[in-house]
Amino acid sequence: MTTAHQIMHRDAECIGETETLVDAARRMRDLGVGSLPICGEDNKLHGIITDRDIVIRCLAEGKDPTTTRARDLGQGRPFYTDANADLDDVMRQMMDHRIKRLPVIENNQLVGMISEADLARNLPEDKLGQLVEAIKSGPADRLT
Repeated sequence: MTTAHQIMHRDAECIGETETLVDAARRMRDLGVGSLPICGEDNKLHGIITDRDIVIRCLAEGKDPTTTRARDLGQGRPFYTDANADLDDVMRQMMDHRIKRLPVIENNQLVGMISEADLARNLPEDKLGQLVEAIKSGPADRLT
């Protein structure tokens, strides 16, 4: 059985919940990623911020990215998976929530991230097609 831990991107970097959106954007640029987990001072996962969040929920709303904090865009309880979860569980969670990225937690700490690309390298073609079809419209809570 292949687990989340085996396919995840290790060493996922967090943005601190009090850091600004400019800090988040620069970190995304430097890391070549489109999202960052938001972590508190306790190093626990408090949310996720995407490049799209910065554009849609900050810039397009006329907010200042130099004063808006990462925590201001982290909404609700973030979805995540356990490091020992099998690929079917990971796929099901991403499909159910229509998300493209899933943090991986071990011993209550963030240890990695799983993206669509990670699953693409590890799923049979028929299952990958199901995943892409299910999440192509974005998160379920944003659908109208």
